[in-house]
Amino acid sequence: MERVECPLCGMRTTERVVNEHLDKGCPPKESVSQANSGSFFTKLTPNSKATKSDSKSENVSSTSSQPQTPQASQGLQTPLKRSAQGEKGDDKAKKKVRLSNVPLAEQVRPQGLDDFIGQEDIVGEYGILRRFIERDSCPSIILWGPSGVGKTTLARIIAATTHSRFVELSAAVHGISDCKKIFEEARNDKKLLNRNTIVFMDEIHRFNRAQQDTFLPHVERGDITLIGATTENPSFKVNGALVSRCRVIVLKKLKKEHVATIIGRAVAIVNENRINDNLGKVNVSKDTVDYLSGLSDGDGRVALNVLEIAINTAPKSEGQEQVEVSLDMVKDTLKRTHMLYDRVGDSHYDTISAFHKSVRGSDPDATLFYLGRMLESGEDPLYVARRMVRIASEDVGLADDSCLPFAVSTYTAVQQIGMPEADCILAHCAVKLATAPKSVKVYKAYNAVKSLLSTEPGAAASVVPIHLRNAPTKLMKQIGYGKDYKYNPDYINGECKQDYMPEGLESVKFLSNEHLGTQRDPELD
Repeated sequence: MERVECPLCGMRTTERVVNEHLDKGCPPKESVSQANSGSFFTKLTPNSKATKSDSKSENVSSTSSQPQTPQASQGLQTPLKRSAQGEKGDDKAKKKVRLSNVPLAEQVRPQGLDDFIGQEDIVGEYGILRRFIERDSCPSIILWGPSGVGKTTLARIIAATTHSRFVELSAAVHGISDCKKIFEEARNDKKLLNRNTIVFMDEIHRFNRAQQDTFLPHVERGDITLIGATTENPSFKVNGALVSRCRVIVLKKLKKEHVATIIGRAVAIVNENRINDNLGKVNVSKDTVDYLSGLSDGDGRVALNVLEIAINTAPKSEGQEQVEVSLDMVKDTLKRTHMLYDRVGDSHYDTISAFHKSVRGSDPDATLFYLGRMLESGEDPLYVARRMVRIASEDVGLADDSCLPFAVSTYTAVQQIGMPEADCILAHCAVKLATAPKSVKVYKAYNAVKSLLSTEPGAAASVVPIHLRNAPTKLMKQIGYGKDYKYNPDYINGECKQDYMPEGLESVKFLSNEHLGTQRDPELD
């Protein structure tokens, strides 16, 4: 049984007897022990009654004849007040235990619309979602927005305010069998209790088209009200028939000032709850708040996670009442954790650049290292897949034509499967590109074309030779369009003498005969 501390005398005892202990004016521990030493199941006899009566008389006598301390006297006169104090201390202790393992982001989660930060256009005074929630008339909706902007929070606010049954699921952990069970329960609730059911499906884009199809008849018949949350574009990731039956509500990235407000609220909550008794009052400098607000890129959860680690690892000197979370401390925290990678800042671009150059340099080990660093830090896998499609043409090019369709297939696979299963697919493609022969003929040739068009004013407006022009009408044919054009397949090996470049540019060459350059690195000697 949990032991608690008496708020008056500091003696530790069990929850079961602490109130009785307070009512008796905080007697010594021995008295409490003796008073509770009898078994609860002891049969009451006449002798035991007398003993109880005598004991009570002695208590009253001693209370009236012996002087009492102010604490004991106050305790005897107001036992109810004292009990409430004990319960308050009890509740605080229990709250600390309850919150000790709850992430800071969860502690800060708003409980109502008035606490919600950001998205004023949809939850502000005249916002459409606010009106739905306040009237308890929320239709089927899809909440589309980046991570950490409040999609799940809005769903839970709806859960707290609606009179309907609310069921929260996640496509990451629940399957179709779970959904079908909910659908059956929803139909029964509708028939027997006339009660609606709201189903919140987090990360609905993780379900494939066939899985998403199971929602259609139930949404259409009104068996359930669907609230889907997704970070992906519903036009591509959610079944079109399902999208047409839902209102798509777009949530935007939080502004820096929104994230700063969230951080301020988090610090206030940490100082109020004081879960860690060894931690003094937390103070976060303005520079630190500004840095975290920018680092998070509109993701409130990222900012709170970094702040939480910084607070929990902050050094506290002896006798220090306040813990300062400085900018240097936050940066040091980032260096010691995987969250050093910033998805939109310098680290984002530095890491993808290092990855691209490692592939170009045919170093598969470095390629895998930077790939892992991005994926394990939460980078969008499709962003990496897109870059590899580019690498397949820019750096491998004509040296291995199979790499481009392979990279495109990788992108499609990542789209359909998602993380974490797609990590091996991305690694497969990355190693293939890193170990493939390289050619930059196409890349350099097209750059030469762009350079000519931007530096030569007349190049972009140069006249297309008349024999190469399209002649879809009789008039165009009459004025000579397409006249004297030689159809190459009619000639041996398709060879014939014919000009293709505009007049004045006939001698210009863009494509080199070399796949790579001709310089030699002196460090290789």
